[in-house]
Amino acid sequence: MTTRIYLDHAATTPILPQAAAAVAEGMACWANPSSPHAEGRVARRMLEDARGRIAKSLGWDGEVILTSGASEALAIGLGRAKRTRRLVSAVEHDAVFRAAPGADVLPIIEGEPDEDALAQYLAAGPPPVVAVQAINSETGTMLLAHARNSAIAMVRDAGGLVLVDASQAAGKYGLADADMIVVSAHKLGGPPGIGALLLHDYAMVAPDGGQESGYRGGTENLPGVLGFAAALEAGGLDSWATTVEERFRFKDRLYEAGEVIQPGVQCSHIFAVAHAALPAAAQLIRLDAMGFAVSAGSACSSGTLKRSRALAAFGIPGEVADRTIRVSLGWSTTADELARFADAYAGLAQR
Repeated sequence: MTTRIYLDHAATTPILPQAAAAVAEGMACWANPSSPHAEGRVARRMLEDARGRIAKSLGWDGEVILTSGASEALAIGLGRAKRTRRLVSAVEHDAVFRAAPGADVLPIIEGEPDEDALAQYLAAGPPPVVAVQAINSETGTMLLAHARNSAIAMVRDAGGLVLVDASQAAGKYGLADADMIVVSAHKLGGPPGIGALLLHDYAMVAPDGGQESGYRGGTENLPGVLGFAAALEAGGLDSWATTVEERFRFKDRLYEAGEVIQPGVQCSHIFAVAHAALPAAAQLIRLDAMGFAVSAGSACSSGTLKRSRALAAFGIPGEVADRTIRVSLGWSTTADELARFADAYAGLAQR
């Protein structure tokens, strides 16, 4: 194989040309947006214009706190929300658990939040913050596909707040009707190092001084913000090089050679598949040597030897999880690349 094929877009996706051009534009405007002089005011206008474009592209009519990425947005939302208890779904990204150490854990049943367990938790104490991701980064499960209205309504009726980590969904699917939403630019074709916490009202979280209306300290990343806005405006799934039908046909080809890992409703760009015989580490080594970049889970944990906490919470047996890899698609993925990978995966055991 003369050219490599990248299928690890859930970890990060290549920057879109429109976003790269916008970053370059921001680099040319080097003034600090918080400075009062003319140069600073120009930078501030560009920053606020991009903030509005981000909100508009996402269909968000609340506040936008610009952050260094999803992890910082989670730290603000979960760490400073004005509620005394924290409840997070069992399949959340590690960054959620770091942002809410000691949080109670909400079980997952058939790919969705356990509403009976949620009701019991809500009845047992003061109103909490409840974190449920939109799309799981290891399996592509859409956790709120069916429960988004009832689960969110349950929390709100109890006086709680709902935080949705939309890192894998924003720019691809519509946002959940949550109180706080986390977005990461490098997952949707924007630059790394920029993200946002969307919230309906600043009063939901406690300020701690600094920029971003006092909710996030640090000089604003103008080039990143401009690239973020441009990536969103470049288009979602409809602008990708593959169609939904082509992506699901690819999934079917994978599952002809492996075991389905599909708890709940499946998105069209992240697939988990367990090989019949080879452990995940052996698959990654062979595929990498053949020119394919895939992973065995989220980028923050795939370098460890631990079994996936998320797969276990979805009810996937350990020996199946040990043979599971993740194949994730992006805006630049072509149908030919999918066909070549499917052929390689089908013959992997013979290599």
